[in-house]
Amino acid sequence: MVFVITPGADWAYTIACGLRHRSVAPAVGGLLVGHLLATLVVAAGVAAMLARSPAVLAALTVAGAGYLVWLGIGLLHHPVNVHADPTAQSVDYGSSWRQALKGFGISGLNPKVFLLFLALLPQFVVATAAWPVTVQIVILGLIHVVNCAIVYIGVGLTARRVLGARPAAARWVSRTSGAVMIILGAVLIGEQILAQATQ
Repeated sequence: MVFVITPGADWAYTIACGLRHRSVAPAVGGLLVGHLLATLVVAAGVAAMLARSPAVLAALTVAGAGYLVWLGIGLLHHPVNVHADPTAQSVDYGSSWRQALKGFGISGLNPKVFLLFLALLPQFVVATAAWPVTVQIVILGLIHVVNCAIVYIGVGLTARRVLGARPAAARWVSRTSGAVMIILGAVLIGEQILAQATQ
């Protein structure tokens, strides 16, 4: 839960969708699928293999960071525009799949999530338990996904209620969310550049 309530790219995207779209469900669903994928990858042991392959991990990190920067730039160029009349908001119902895909890209293309799961989940596994280690990791991952669902839906709905009636504040939060995504992406890319320079 401490990991989930820490603001980051997932929060920034959820806030933006809470302000921009009528429902945060597609965006949150995409984020959750990404976390579920991370759980299954760790349970299958692939994350351990990626951790031993610096080149593959670096490529995934740069791809995920580039995606975050791209989304952040989009939010800076097109901040949320909240109207006083909720029915006046232009809602693109066909964009649900796009929201879900973007959410999946944010959490599913983030190798840090895989490595965090690799570092965290095994600490709560009991090797001598009746259930196999893989099953234990999947169950722990599912608990994490439920925590994410609760927090992200709350964040999205709170953003709409608190900021929906305050257009200037909504634009500010939207731009700040975009800036957070760009900064996180830049930090990830910078870490990879430093890692390559020290090798």
